[in-house]
Amino acid sequence: MLLTPMAFAEIKLVLDAPLERQVFQRNADERAEVKLAGTVPADTAVVEARAELEAGRRGSAVDWTVVAGEAQIKDGRFSGGLNLTTGGWYALKVRFRKSTADQTVLGGASVAQVGVGDVFITAGQSNSVNFGKPRQKSNESLSVYFDGKQFTQASDPIPDAVGDGGTPWPLLGDMLSRTTRAPVCFRAATVNWLRVHQWLPGDGSGNIERLVERTKWFGPEGVRAVLWVQGEADADDPGKPSTTAADYERDAKAMIEASRKMLGWKLDWFVAGNSYIPPKPGKDYRQSIADILGAQTALWDKGVAFRGPDTNDLVGSGEYRHDSIHFGPRGLLVHAERWYAALSSHYQLANPVSGKGK
Repeated sequence: MLLTPMAFAEIKLVLDAPLERQVFQRNADERAEVKLAGTVPADTAVVEARAELEAGRRGSAVDWTVVAGEAQIKDGRFSGGLNLTTGGWYALKVRFRKSTADQTVLGGASVAQVGVGDVFITAGQSNSVNFGKPRQKSNESLSVYFDGKQFTQASDPIPDAVGDGGTPWPLLGDMLSRTTRAPVCFRAATVNWLRVHQWLPGDGSGNIERLVERTKWFGPEGVRAVLWVQGEADADDPGKPSTTAADYERDAKAMIEASRKMLGWKLDWFVAGNSYIPPKPGKDYRQSIADILGAQTALWDKGVAFRGPDTNDLVGSGEYRHDSIHFGPRGLLVHAERWYAALSSHYQLANPVSGKGK
């Protein structure tokens, strides 16, 4: 029986995953399985997908491939995966048929942009989130933010987080994507002005649990690393003594180890050298700044976390710090540059065309 145009329109494929501009974390082989899920008519036997690559982009297109057979389709719900190489945005097309023998396509759906690249969780205090000035915006098409519901071009303020100002992350995303020629995604998990011990599990705050939940959304080993920028509250919390170096090191180690245990896999953590507090009348923070930086350095030296950028030298109101503590225009740029240097050095990121890092 031939389908009339109206009948064809009534036979639908609803695609729930992936989302537009979703980024899947690449593995050591520069590949990722793009997860697909959705709804088809209950008598569907085959769901196929195809990935088309933007012109001039790094990556490899994939022709029609079966992503779900009868075993992966139950009560009209299907799930499957399509293996893609690292590169630019892919246009993903999905279609279904009622029989493996019958080539008649009964319906389809598409996602305009899906990518295989790097995903980062940003966490810590105000200099990891929207308290810089001015707001930053990605100039590349491959850098995105995720707010828990949708992926959008990286443009401050980073969503689902505190503050309404600027961050270093759009700048870092552009630096990374220009080198790797692959998408970069940032997901915020920052809660402002808390000491490191308030990120320990079971203290009632739910901070590390929130970070783990946001990491889990991307799936097992679906995030490259946590980028941790925190320490000011431990160097100076009004009315309380500063955190000792030993206590900071102990609590940060416990936080990192707890996150990995809760996730069930060894998530990379990069800890920034970040503890600067501007001087106040009658208060000298040089010792407490040095204590927290010493603890952060110990985490690097003992292999608990990888070395992030040290930004304690970026001081003074104006270009580096717009209000003496939060980064201004020059501070945001240098902060991003130092994150880029730390990540590109550790992961040995290279331009896939030249074979050299930026």
